[in-house]
Amino acid sequence: MSARFHLRPYRSEDEDAAISLWQRTWQQAYPAIDFAARVAGWRARWRDELVPHAAIILAEQEGTPVGFVTIDPSGYLDQLVVAPDHWGSELAERLVNEAKRLSPGRITLLVNNDNTRAIRFYERSGFAHVGQDVNPTSGRPVLKMEWKS
Repeated sequence: MSARFHLRPYRSEDEDAAISLWQRTWQQAYPAIDFAARVAGWRARWRDELVPHAAIILAEQEGTPVGFVTIDPSGYLDQLVVAPDHWGSELAERLVNEAKRLSPGRITLLVNNDNTRAIRFYERSGFAHVGQDVNPTSGRPVLKMEWKS
């Protein structure tokens, strides 16, 4: 039986839950990095950059946030966050499909080179490798990926 997820637009009262979900998810993906120490900076970026300039779609299961995706007007997908207990479910695909609906011509993103699970997911979702870069915040090498309709 598949899980039931409800997708809806982000609301300001979702901030704490979304940031907590971001921290838990990234901490699971990269245990050696202290994401708790990054929460204040992430909250500022969330409020100043993402909320005012991107569409944010929140996924809930039984009223609990379990994922979100952000997509800006240029088609840049900055964040795809899925709670670790839903990794491998259809949730990431549903969120990416919603991003494709909101940006039907083209989506670009950066993904950490060592995040092979995410890279494989994006490849299965129709994204192509279009270059390499360095994340300006973390300094980590990233892969540039793009989806075109």
